[in-house]
Formats: sequence, C-alpha cells, structure tokens
Amino acid sequence: MSRREGSLEDPQADSSISPLPHLEAKIRQTHSLARLLTKYAEQLLQEYVQHQGDPFGLPGFSPPRLPVAGLSAPAPGHAGLPAPERLRLDAAALTALPPLLDVVRRHQAELNPRAPRLLLRLEEAARQARALGAAVEAVLAALGADETRGPRPEPAVVATHAAAAAADAGVFPAKVLGLRVCGLYREWVSRTEGDLGQLVPGGPA
Repeated sequence: MSRREGSLEDPQADSSISPLPHLEAKIRQTHSLARLLTKYAEQLLQEYVQHQGDPFGLPGFSPPRLPVAGLSAPAPGHAGLPAPERLRLDAAALTALPPLLDVVRRHQAELNPRAPRLLLRLEEAARQARALGAAVEAVLAALGADETRGPRPEPAVVATHAAAAAADAGVFPAKVLGLRVCGLYREWVSRTEGDLGQLVPGGPA
C-alpha cells in the first residue's frame, strides 16, 4: 500500500492529502462539476415542486417519505467514513439515480406534458448524474481505491420497481416519488461535492 493510499484510509487525514499533479487536477475538475450540479439539482427540485399543484409547495406541507428501491439518503455517519468508502457510496448512488430520474421524467411527461423545461431538466439530470458518477469512479481508480465492496443494485431493476410501485399507487404517490427522487439527487450531488472538497488541497479540514 502506498503512502497516499494509507493516508486516504484515515478519515482524519483527508485534508492533508497531497496528490500528484494529474490526480489533483482530476479531483479539482470533478469537484467543480459536483459544485455546478449541486446548483442545477436545487433548480430542478424547485421547478419540480412548481409543476405539481397543491398541496406541493404549500407552507407546512410535509409529503410522506416514501422509500425508493435501491437508494436512500446519505447515512448520518457518512462523513465519518474513510474517504474512499464515502466516494464509493457516492458513485453507487449516482449510478442508481439516472434510471430513477428517467422514471420521473416519463411520469411527468404524462402528468405535465406542457412543462417542457421540467422534462428537459429531468433528462439533463439523468445525464449529469451518469457523468458525475463516472468522474468519481475515475478519481477512485486514480487513487487506487476503485475496488467494489458488495453488490450494487442493478439500475434497470431499481427503475422498474419504482415505476411499477408508483403506477400501481396512483397519481399522488407518483408525484411524491418524483419529489423524493429529485430530493435524493440533490442530496447525493451535494454530498459528493462535500466529499471531493475534502480531497482538494487547501480544502476544508
């Protein structure tokens, strides 16, 4: 194990990492992408809510937190994990998100066919999640820490289950599912930005 890999296994040492120039550039580039997509994810969530009608968007409305097959929010202990493990979790979530966003886009195409900008944002979000996930995996590979730990959910299977559950339950649950997926997209992109920020030289401790 190299000195660089050893330091990455220590979560307290994240802020002191001094990667080689090409690795540093890759980390900075991926972090910049995650930061940009965090802004886009917030815009997507706001636009989604605007097109769902009441009670979505009303003050005090608290939708049920429906589970999404194969994907959950970042765990409370996420920040305490070693850097490679955090990035593996980020990459796995970003891999699961595109088919779920595609499911939401198909639902919205039926429910809100006159909202082309929302549909475009959903399509772009799926594409952007794929790009960021691939970039995170490239960072892991460059760090020599890209081995997979445990099976990942098959994205197509996840999307199929989500679509079937929403279709069987009706319009309101389908809207809530979309809200949940858009929220998870924002959470994981933001989490990825934070995790990469820990690896940027001069970043937060």
